[in-house]
Amino acid sequence: MKPIYAIAGPTASGKTALGVELAIRVGGEVINFDSVQIYEGIHIATAKPTAEEMQGVPHHLINYVDPNVNYTAADWTRDAVERIGEVEGRGRVPVLVGGTGFYLRTLRRPLFDAASTDVKLRERLRAINQRYGPEHLHRMLMRVDPALAAELPVRDYVRVMRGLEFFFQNRERLSEKRPHRSEPPEFVSRMRIFVLDPPRAELYEKINARTERHFAAGLVEEVRRLREQGVADNTNALGAHAYRRVCEYLRGERTLEAAIDRSKQDVRNYAKRQLTWFRREPGVEWLHGFGDDPKVQQALWRAIA
Repeated sequence: MKPIYAIAGPTASGKTALGVELAIRVGGEVINFDSVQIYEGIHIATAKPTAEEMQGVPHHLINYVDPNVNYTAADWTRDAVERIGEVEGRGRVPVLVGGTGFYLRTLRRPLFDAASTDVKLRERLRAINQRYGPEHLHRMLMRVDPALAAELPVRDYVRVMRGLEFFFQNRERLSEKRPHRSEPPEFVSRMRIFVLDPPRAELYEKINARTERHFAAGLVEEVRRLREQGVADNTNALGAHAYRRVCEYLRGERTLEAAIDRSKQDVRNYAKRQLTWFRREPGVEWLHGFGDDPKVQQALWRAIA
């Protein structure tokens, strides 16, 4: 069987360009693993590839989830396994492209099944976080799962919320849950994961410039339209970086200039976390540069030859 490829890396590192070039070279189709590009109507700040950037290569798992749905990594894994099977069934090569490391990890190392997210519970926890701050959520977790709380930074409200959700939905402590690993799909043993690692200063410059372009391209208007259509501020779709800050601006909580500046900082911090995540993943191969750099592309062609 042929290999399956994944092109990963931080935001603004050129994953799209490299993934498309790889798909053209190996006769492949792209499968997205970016957790924001999955949502319909969320366009400007997601860097979804344009038709021109796709160069005729079929793309899957992009722009297909209602923004009111809090789609999970388990949901994506289920859909990705199905798409990978379909692509290989056509005699083509799956090329996974994205930056959401947790999606890729869940695909490679599936864990225990958890209950579907209780949307009302998540909304209550988010309201508590907004009103009282992450420290309050952390104290709540300390009462119900002290072992997990001891492992998590006080302000890591995302993972703290996950621990609280797990406890209240399952009446079990996540720290005590002994995950059994279900058998990974056969194709996992054939996966080769390449991670872009561009120079940090240049990456941050690209992030800052791209964020300014997003706002200039009508990001505020896009968010305003989504809210008017009933998409709530506390959904996963509008919780992403710049979208979150635009919501704050529209609620009168910060100026537009402050929203732009904070968005730049958020995305820079996210890029740093992405690189940290992939450094902890086993079996990845590093490409030092941006995805549109011919030297990086040549290094990839040599690696897969």
